Amino acid sequence: MTKIHDFKAGDRFIRPLLVKEVKNGTTSKGAPYLTVTVQDSSGTIDGKFWDIKEEDRKVIQVGMVVQFTFEVLDYNHNLQLRINRAEAVDQNKIDLSEYTISSEIPEEERKQELRRLVNSISNPNYKKLVLGMLEKVGLKYMTYPAASRIHHNWLGGLSEHSLSMAQMAEEVCKHYPQLNHDLLIAGALIHDVGKTAEMSGPITTEYTLEGKLEGHISIANGWLSEVAEKVGIEGEEEAVLLHHMILSHHGHHEYGSPVLPQVQEAEVLYLIDNLDARMNTLKKALADTQPGQFTQKIFALDNRQFYKPKH
Repeated sequence: MTKIHDFKAGDRFIRPLLVKEVKNGTTSKGAPYLTVTVQDSSGTIDGKFWDIKEEDRKVIQVGMVVQFTFEVLDYNHNLQLRINRAEAVDQNKIDLSEYTISSEIPEEERKQELRRLVNSISNPNYKKLVLGMLEKVGLKYMTYPAASRIHHNWLGGLSEHSLSMAQMAEEVCKHYPQLNHDLLIAGALIHDVGKTAEMSGPITTEYTLEGKLEGHISIANGWLSEVAEKVGIEGEEEAVLLHHMILSHHGHHEYGSPVLPQVQEAEVLYLIDNLDARMNTLKKALADTQPGQFTQKIFALDNRQFYKPKH
């Protein structure tokens, strides 16, 4: 079966696909239509369903696998679907692995790397805090995405992103030996664990009520207080500094950080977080772009378009 990643302009299919997002629209003549984002295990693609009818709306629901009849079009050098029909599918007969985008790094490999990085922390207080936070979120650390749509938005994305940051942190510490390795590694590993409560899960990721009203930074900061109290180090400097790493890792008030980085490790954490997210966003955008063409405008990167060289 041809996957989304292998679609070509002119292709026509009748194919079950997972509905990731649905947006209502109205043409200049007042006719309703839908913009539908669909997914399989290879990626996502947007489609337009013109002349939408009420019975179609009832079938096309976020989180459901739907049988679509469509053709693939080239629209401004990007592929897009023109959906002609939607039919309900028995959800009990669906193998969700066919429609779930997963980390390219196997889970067992990520688990081994997590153990290595935790064991590289020599300060007992930082290690206790990291282990306590990991215990609090459990298996969700390995399965949850790091975002709903911008970067690492797939099964295992949270751990892939956090481990990538910790690996970069190791290299930065080698280049700048004045940095506290244990604090930076600890911050990289747990800065985003609040996303396991902020988002609903890895399949059809939406923001929870707690996530919308509190946000992952506040959630994780509260959890760290609980862990620090449990292991008896809530007043120690390590706990205070790790709180600061969580609270400041977005780098700016307007990006959601309650405080700005005020220790050098917090500044580095913000920078490598931003770098890892941006490089992942670019990797995804360029993968869907032909050599010699520009990507679509990337909202997370100031609506810029990036050129993909021919060679």
